[in-house]
Amino acid sequence: MSEDLRRQYGAELYQALSSGTTLQPLTTCWPQISIEDAYHISLHVVEQRVAAGDAIVGKKIGVTSKAVQQMLDVHQPDFGFLTRQMWFAEGAAISLSTNKLIQPRAEGEIAFLLKHDLVGPGITEQDVLDATECVMPCFEIVDSRIQDWRIRIQDTVADNASCGVFVLGEQRLDPRQLDLPNLRMQVFKNGSQISEGLGSAVQGNPLTAVAWLANTLGQFGIPFKAGEIILSGSLVPLEPVTAGDCFELTIDGLGNARVSFEE
Repeated sequence: MSEDLRRQYGAELYQALSSGTTLQPLTTCWPQISIEDAYHISLHVVEQRVAAGDAIVGKKIGVTSKAVQQMLDVHQPDFGFLTRQMWFAEGAAISLSTNKLIQPRAEGEIAFLLKHDLVGPGITEQDVLDATECVMPCFEIVDSRIQDWRIRIQDTVADNASCGVFVLGEQRLDPRQLDLPNLRMQVFKNGSQISEGLGSAVQGNPLTAVAWLANTLGQFGIPFKAGEIILSGSLVPLEPVTAGDCFELTIDGLGNARVSFEE
């Protein structure tokens, strides 16, 4: 794919993001698109966000658990960038229309806050642990600018890993004090439990997922930076979001997070 075509698709995705509209899958329009093409398209989208006044605050890995892979029919992880305008406080009431959320779905994650840079490739789980300031419970609200979530891996990577918004719980704990693979998450929607999962749902260990992301982005010359937030992937299936919904998650030994939605 030529650089001009990458820029064209990046501009179309940014316009869809800005207007709250969807596009046909890029893999339909350009079947030979590669993951590398998709990654460069995502960079053009993020560059436009930053030029409009946003700022990068971290990175994310997605589509890590079997449950999410089966739901989306995407069978390898995606990766993308988090920005300041995606970040909402614990307990926020998020407007779907104001934030141009089109077809949002909620997922529960463990988020990492870094105290040191990490530059892949060659990053290990121990390196991730050593570089982490704390971990936090997190809701990520994924969204897709691809019509009806008809995505392949190239579509979601190009669309910045289907990023929507995210909410961090207020608890901050040292991951060295936690058995991350065996942390148990429960997710509630409008007061009823809808799912549960373990930390091991993400590549066997959230540390493994974060190391994979550091190494994958390192191949593109993108480092993790001290102070960044890293989302390690959902422990539970995705749940559709509509106005009026209220979600809460609890992670045994780590804490909780809560978010609600309005029109």
